[in-house]
Amino acid sequence: MPSRLLQVELTGNPFPSDYAAYAFAAVLLVWVVTEVLGGTVIPSMKRRGAKVQRRSRGTGVLIVVAWILVFGISASLGASRVLLLPAWFTYVGDAIILAGVALRQWAMAVLGRYFSGAIGVQQDQRVVEAGPYHSIRHPSYAGVLLILIGIAASMLSLAAVVAAFLLFWLGYGYRMLLEEKVLVSELGDSYLDYVKRTKRIIPFLL
Repeated sequence: MPSRLLQVELTGNPFPSDYAAYAFAAVLLVWVVTEVLGGTVIPSMKRRGAKVQRRSRGTGVLIVVAWILVFGISASLGASRVLLLPAWFTYVGDAIILAGVALRQWAMAVLGRYFSGAIGVQQDQRVVEAGPYHSIRHPSYAGVLLILIGIAASMLSLAAVVAAFLLFWLGYGYRMLLEEKVLVSELGDSYLDYVKRTKRIIPFLL
């Protein structure tokens, strides 16, 4: 059985075994459930009807395109065995996805009622610097980056991992810039000072 878990066959399937595919599906289910609860239901309850001034400006389209491309490219390159990673790496990919989910949920929990899927601000909103926000300004997006990379790694293509990293910037790069512009305009010097002390998604680097 162990050999079957790690065996890679040229079947057109990006996963090395049925076990790997089932594990990947379970991890995605965990991500979807936590996203709905932590990203929508709980923040909505905490806001208690408070309105968010939405200024997304079409960034959602870029994000949807990026996600579709990551899944499509990862499945295609994985099935084609392009720059193939070791079979056991599929479980490393699952672990990376879960790490991304955990980071994203942590960021959502710390932000509390201020978290929203849309770019915008709420009445009396302030700069939050607790938890992961102490070092990076967009830990929820850093979690997304880990999830995307984990998806690509689970399908065992190094080329897909590189593509996922680049597609993240296609989908979220402009959104982060726009979000920061809105926050600076609404929160003023307190957010500008925060920007000077932190990085966007990777502590001390980026």
